[in-house]
This record gives sequence, C-alpha cells and structure tokens, in this order.
Amino acid sequence: MSELSFEQMLEESFKTIHNGEVVEGTVIDVKPDEIILNIGYKADGIITKSEYSNDQSLDLTTVVSVGDTMTVKVLKVNDGEGQVLLTYKRLAAEKGNERLREAFENHEVLKATVTQILGGGICTTVDEVRVFIPASLVSDSYEKDLSKYEGQEIEFVISEFNPRRNRVIGDRRQLLVAERAEKQKELFAKLHVGDTVEGTVKNVTDFGAFVDLGGVDGLLHISEMSWGRVDNPRKVFHVGDELKVLVKDIRDTKIALSLKFPETNPWVNAAEDFAVGNVVTGKVARMTDFGAFVELAPGVDALLHVSQISKNHVDKPSDVLSIGQEITAKVVDLNEAEKKISLSMKALESDSQGYADEETEA
Repeated sequence: MSELSFEQMLEESFKTIHNGEVVEGTVIDVKPDEIILNIGYKADGIITKSEYSNDQSLDLTTVVSVGDTMTVKVLKVNDGEGQVLLTYKRLAAEKGNERLREAFENHEVLKATVTQILGGGICTTVDEVRVFIPASLVSDSYEKDLSKYEGQEIEFVISEFNPRRNRVIGDRRQLLVAERAEKQKELFAKLHVGDTVEGTVKNVTDFGAFVDLGGVDGLLHISEMSWGRVDNPRKVFHVGDELKVLVKDIRDTKIALSLKFPETNPWVNAAEDFAVGNVVTGKVARMTDFGAFVELAPGVDALLHVSQISKNHVDKPSDVLSIGQEITAKVVDLNEAEKKISLSMKALESDSQGYADEETEA
C-alpha cells in the first residue's frame, strides 16, 4: 500500500459528516432499486428508489451508471447497518422549490408533462416538485373529462407557492385566456360583416351552435342555420364539424353567423317560380285550425287556407290533410316584400271542372 493511499485512508477515518449535509459521491454499484455511492467516508452511501424519485416503477439501472458523479444529501449517518442513508430526490426538490419560487416571483411560463389525473385537477412535476393544477385552472372553458391531458406536455404559470404546506398551484387558464385575447384582437382587426370564414363547431345547444373561428367564437343561431326550418340543432351539427359561414353581424366581441348565403336565397326567383297562376307541389309542414302551411322549397312556406282546400266544406285542415303529405295547388297570391304566398287546391278543382265542361260541350 502506498503512502498516499494510506494518507487517504487516514484522512477518511477522521472525516465526519452530518445529517442534512450535502455531499458529492461516485456511483460504485447500481441495482434496480438501490444506488451505492463512494462519498469519501468510512462507510458507503445508499440511495433507495424512493429517495431517488417519486416514480416507483422506475428501474434505477436505466438512469444511473457506475462511475457517475452525484450530488446528494445525507439523511442518516448510520442507518443501523453501518451505511449512510442518502437522498437525491429531496435535494432535487429543494433546488426545484427554489426554481419554482423564482418562476412564481417572475411570472415565468413553465413547461412540463402531466403525470397524474385527479378528481379535482391534474398534476405535473418540475425538478422533483409536484405542481397541482385545479380543474378550474386547466382550461379557459369547463372540461368534465381531464384524462386527455395525461402524458401531455403543457405550459402554465405558478399562481400559488407555499412549500411549507406542500402547496404549489399551477395555472394554465390565464395563459389560454391571454392567448385567446391576442387572437381575438388580431381576428377582429381583419373581420368584417359580409365576410365568409371557416370555423369549427365547438358546442351545440337548443338555440344554436358556437363556432370557433380561430380563437374567437361566433354564434350560429337556429334561425340562421338554413333557409328552411331547423327544429333541433343537435340533429344537424356536431362538435368538430367544419363549416363555412357568413359573418352576419359584429357587436363588440359578439359575432353573429349565418348559413343563409344571399346567392342561395330561395326567394331570389320567387316572382318566376311562384307567380300567381303557377301550379306548384309541396309538403304539408304544419297545420292550424285556419289552414295548412306547405313547404314549397327550403325557406319558402305557403299558406293553404282552410277555405281553399276543397269545394266541399272542410271544418279543420287535419280532417283531410296530414303532416308530410305532398299536395299540388295553384298560387293565388304572391307578396314578395312580406314573403307570403297563398295557395288554393279548390282553384285546381274549378280548373278541372271547367276543362271537363268544355270537353262535354265540344
């Protein structure tokens, strides 16, 4: 044994370490659940899996190799077996807390992968420190199912930092709100009434559908979904549908949309298609005591008054007609300004009778 190595051994025999001390060591052995380090002390240091990471499925041989140098913290000088119990995780957490403190104070945007989905939110880890993001701060809109975020890398800021209570709260919502506001500003600067734009259906309600135009939502009201009648928007549109819509109105931050493009207006050729005297065919759409409304084309309904159904007396339209029934009638009145058309089946009966009389005389 050389004199130098003897001096080293002598120095190590007098070297003392204390609980809480930060030391540096070299990995001399690695097992799936344990790391052994030479820390320049008379006894080797041990890091168990639970003191290396919060991930208990981790195989330590995949992340640490013999010869690696590690900075660790002393937990216990003598673990009862003459070894020094060390922690890598807690020292990293201390450094992580300092890192998060700076991020909190500087409003820094952090990026990390979601590691856990909880009932009330999601969790991620930054430098061995768990950050909890409540469900209300995950998105800028309500999301019932947060499972889609598992394993996803997200950006957030620290909105509350209290390591003593082990309370570090993240906020993703404010970033999305800010991003959305910027997109709104850009979109409103170039959006005008009469523009045709593309969007994605974001939500469907009883009264209409909300369409995402690229950071700004517009409302496609049920009355603007078709020139024809729409009874249930949910049967026509679904979340994720891609639409080309018309910007009908802009008021402050509210955008009204429409699918009733002027070039598809069924009343454009009404004077020709539904001129008085024309014989038309349509389906009974709905009935009242005074008559039946007949759909001649999507968005074009005509009134067949009860007195015009037949030469014979008809008490109620439902006595002789049914919803969905196809009928043929004569246009007896057209008011383009008010978009009103009146029909008569009785007039066709009269025409038929007249033709029959003419043939008899001949």
